[in-house]
Amino acid sequence: METNMTQPLPMMKIASPVGVLTLVADGDSLVAILWENDDPARVPLPPTVTAAAHPVLVEAGRQLGEYFVGRRRAFDLPLRFRGTEFQRAVWAKLLAIPFGETSSYGAIARALGRPGAARAVGAANGRNPISIVAPCHRVIGANGAITGFAGGLAAKETLLALERR
Repeated sequence: METNMTQPLPMMKIASPVGVLTLVADGDSLVAILWENDDPARVPLPPTVTAAAHPVLVEAGRQLGEYFVGRRRAFDLPLRFRGTEFQRAVWAKLLAIPFGETSSYGAIARALGRPGAARAVGAANGRNPISIVAPCHRVIGANGAITGFAGGLAAKETLLALERR
């Protein structure tokens, strides 16, 4: 189901250890988790409207709360990714990275059958609209370095540390 791009999408803000997060739904699915100072061009969305009682947003907020206090290792939410076919394939690979583990851009490119596409994987990873739930923070450089992250490197390090404890 595609939404009319002029219809505002319901959103809700939640406090978290990595800053205020904006949760956005479209119908019965979560379509975005945005960072406090996110660039609006990173995840293009129609206008949003505050809707704190939206069931998907309430459930996403509850599950994120459990995750942040160490009581949840996997999310069970209806997701709808908006992006190109390649981006959606990359984001699907993010969902397969186990809790507490990491992968690299090159490993994801190879898993997609595109071994030379590590940079394209990095670009798609940077546009992941559903941060944390689709764990782009678990993708690091081939040398193990903590690399770019839409929420900032401190947030990425916080999320990785949370999953290591």
